[in-house]
Amino acid sequence: MTAYDNVTAARAKGRFTSMDFIKNIFSDFTEMHGDRRFADDKAVVCGLAYLNDICVTVIGIEKGKDVKEKAARNFGSAHPEGYRKALRQMKLAEKFNRPVICLIDTSGAYCGIGAEERGQGQAIAENLLEMMTLKTPVISIIIGEGGSGGALALAVADEVWMLESAIYSVISPEGCASILWKDAGKVKEASECLKLTAQDLLELKIIEKIIPENEAIFENLNKSLTDAILKYRLLSKNELSANRYNRYRKIGDFCD
Repeated sequence: MTAYDNVTAARAKGRFTSMDFIKNIFSDFTEMHGDRRFADDKAVVCGLAYLNDICVTVIGIEKGKDVKEKAARNFGSAHPEGYRKALRQMKLAEKFNRPVICLIDTSGAYCGIGAEERGQGQAIAENLLEMMTLKTPVISIIIGEGGSGGALALAVADEVWMLESAIYSVISPEGCASILWKDAGKVKEASECLKLTAQDLLELKIIEKIIPENEAIFENLNKSLTDAILKYRLLSKNELSANRYNRYRKIGDFCD
């Protein structure tokens, strides 16, 4: 499977979305709305749920299924109010000692004029800052596309996992090809250069785990998430945030 094959698979019609994972892994999901500043961004789904007997906060970027739902959810491209809604729920999770699980599937944050006027860059930067020191366990899973800052805004975590055909990159292959070669047709070459596959990112120590996409995916994720949360709950709040900080400080260091 080439890198470009992963790109097409991550974008494929009929692929499981965040809501599919929420419905099949968690129970008693109750959605929370709004950022208390501007609006409720339907591209970001937030709520409380149970992972077996553990109360958790679940945050997912949702692309939608059919054309009508995709349009309502802005095709998974979140506005700043979506990221602020997510951060509000994360801070509440910290207050009440609930673990946070993020499901990421976006080509990138929305880059329209309105989003920029309402502080898109600031909203993303604030999430990065706050998640780094969040004193509760955080697991982030790239379930489809993990595009640029729009994905990273929910991916500062104790561990980052990826589905085996998901992608995670600073820029889309089309954008990369247009910048490097002035030719969007070189998307396959760009896909290889970006090292955006789960296997590439595991080797580079950007992620901790690759999730096989098989018939038992929901059952396996339920168990893996439960085990991870129980492990991180053994750490103190200061140990959690310190370990997370050190995790990101080590990225890009390849010296022995």
